[in-house]
Amino acid sequence: MTIDIRSLAYLVAETTDVAAWKNYAENVVGAMTAPTAEGGLHVKIDERQQRMVIRKGDNNRLAASGWEVLGPKQFAAAKAHLESKGVAFTAGSKEDCALRCVQEMIAFKDPVGNVLELVWGFKSDFVHFNSPVGVSRFVTGDQGMGHVVLPLAEHFAAGKKFYEEVLGFEMSDIMNFMPAGPDGPSLPIHFMHCQNSRHHSLAIAAMPSAAGCIHMMFEVPDMPEVGRAYDRMLAHKVKLTATLGQHTNDKMISFYMKTPSGFDLEYGYCDYTPDWNSHAVHEFTKVSLWGHDFSVGFQ
Repeated sequence: MTIDIRSLAYLVAETTDVAAWKNYAENVVGAMTAPTAEGGLHVKIDERQQRMVIRKGDNNRLAASGWEVLGPKQFAAAKAHLESKGVAFTAGSKEDCALRCVQEMIAFKDPVGNVLELVWGFKSDFVHFNSPVGVSRFVTGDQGMGHVVLPLAEHFAAGKKFYEEVLGFEMSDIMNFMPAGPDGPSLPIHFMHCQNSRHHSLAIAAMPSAAGCIHMMFEVPDMPEVGRAYDRMLAHKVKLTATLGQHTNDKMISFYMKTPSGFDLEYGYCDYTPDWNSHAVHEFTKVSLWGHDFSVGFQ
């Protein structure tokens, strides 16, 4: 038995500058924002009240990733499963749940200390998504908000076992990243899916990150939206961290830019959804079919 996780529901990001996140979310990403009672922000990209919670803090980092199950029955089963595996968790307070716009929440950690939240029952005010810069929509729905890549550093093997055997993620594809060249050591990155058609909702990487996240991804429905976001990034002087390109595994055409919380945001489009009944896991030896020059992020 594993947990029936349906999608990546939201991310919680900490920032020293809430105003910078508001400007970035609205004028670069094209999302809506609303203030929270705690002095942070809700970032809205679809019919839900939030897909990101931005909270004021002493650091710029990812604070938690939120994962969704269908309802109270599945939530109760998930808690029982975590207890059976010896995974300690804490129940979210009334204030925690209100901030995330959910009915119930628990929080726990993976083997390296990344904070995960499990939730059910989103509240909605039915406010229509109306991008302040004209983004038509973001690709969410049953596929969730997008994907997140979490750092596991030297705990990669334990983390992989945790995500597969405890949380129920399944392998989509494998990459062995070689930052020092073909003769150097490799750093594995495994791409994993849950119970939806997105190629990966999660990736785990055998590398550290001071920001607690390698990158997150928002998907838009066509290439013009990617191009317009690229122009907005340049106009607002946001740091580009990888040039436009197309990945080999999920076929995403995207670019990467820095967020005010220190991790990267991949902004992309693709028209590929795997059939999990026939999808064969493979190791791809190139990150991209073309483009995606990550060296610009170090310049």
